[in-house]
Amino acid sequence: MLKLWLKPGLKTLKPTVSRKKRLVSVIVVACSIALGLAIPLVVSVLTSLAASNGMLIRDRIGFEEARKLDAVVFDKTGTLTKGEFKLARIELFDKGLDEREALSLTAALESLSEHPLGKPIVEEAKAKGVELPRVTEFKALPGRGVYGLVDGRRVYVGGLMLLRELRLSVDEAYKAEGANRIFLVVDGEVKASFRLPDAIREESSYAVKTLKGMGVEVFMVTGDDEEVARDVAWKLGIERFFARVTPEGKVDIVKKLQAEGWKVAMVGDGINDAPALAHADVGVAIGAGTDVAVEAGDVVLIRNDPRDVATLLRLSKATYRKMFENILWATWYNALTIPLAGGLLYGWGILLPPALGAVLMTSSDIIVAVNALTLRRFKG
Repeated sequence: MLKLWLKPGLKTLKPTVSRKKRLVSVIVVACSIALGLAIPLVVSVLTSLAASNGMLIRDRIGFEEARKLDAVVFDKTGTLTKGEFKLARIELFDKGLDEREALSLTAALESLSEHPLGKPIVEEAKAKGVELPRVTEFKALPGRGVYGLVDGRRVYVGGLMLLRELRLSVDEAYKAEGANRIFLVVDGEVKASFRLPDAIREESSYAVKTLKGMGVEVFMVTGDDEEVARDVAWKLGIERFFARVTPEGKVDIVKKLQAEGWKVAMVGDGINDAPALAHADVGVAIGAGTDVAVEAGDVVLIRNDPRDVATLLRLSKATYRKMFENILWATWYNALTIPLAGGLLYGWGILLPPALGAVLMTSSDIIVAVNALTLRRFKG
């Protein structure tokens, strides 16, 4: 039953019987389960494989687009750096304002802000038992800082971009320091500064180097001042960076790179990164980031490790390759076996029996399944 029927001559075959057998063989062979399983089997393996490699795929189309990427834009704070700020020093510019009052005014505003720079200031105020005054008319100034009325005084807290907007200046030494610093402005005067250094992730340098080795251009964007951005970029070996960037500006940068012909991935963790994540060809959100950023991302990096971006690109390429191999096999299988089952070699006295057609069909399914399972051998 598991061999081709060989007939000594055409006259020994009854036409009606041969047509029925050919029809059955075609129906059996044409039932290409392999073609239907080619992609779902790979996707099934991919789901568990991605999780074991520290990734959650929220949009499979976005994930598949990752194989085409040739540019990755990293947000700096919380992505390439740890985003774990510590209050290193408070400097007073006005002798009429003591450290506790400066801490009180700044912490009062920052307690209403979502920016990570504010957290250590609020924690310091709590640790010292500083009472926080009531804030009214609070406003978040994206990419610049925060504003509010505190005991009738107009209070701003923010970085150098905020000072430029308010047309205020500070000593040049603060601009070239290469560390995060925010300023307290009360009624139009700079009263104090808070130095909040942020450490670069140990994994960031390896991530940048690996991506470059794959032929991917690496960019960095940040709302910090240019001196701070240049310091981090230089340490990581990133040639192109964008500083003093507002949330809307991050979207513009993504659009600009796309207009230049780049296939762009945006990697970020904050609410300010969400618009750029949504607009990029592939949005990659850091798992420890805000819910808004996670919702905007196509892929979420569970381990908060920038090295997983390179793993994402390699896994996307490996997945596409397995899908292509399965589709190619299933298509050629049908293209070759259906004509054979229909009597392509009937003129030479060779006819494919239904039983053998069933074996060939099952074998094709097994081959597709085994090929999909080999994706498990992927090493990030």
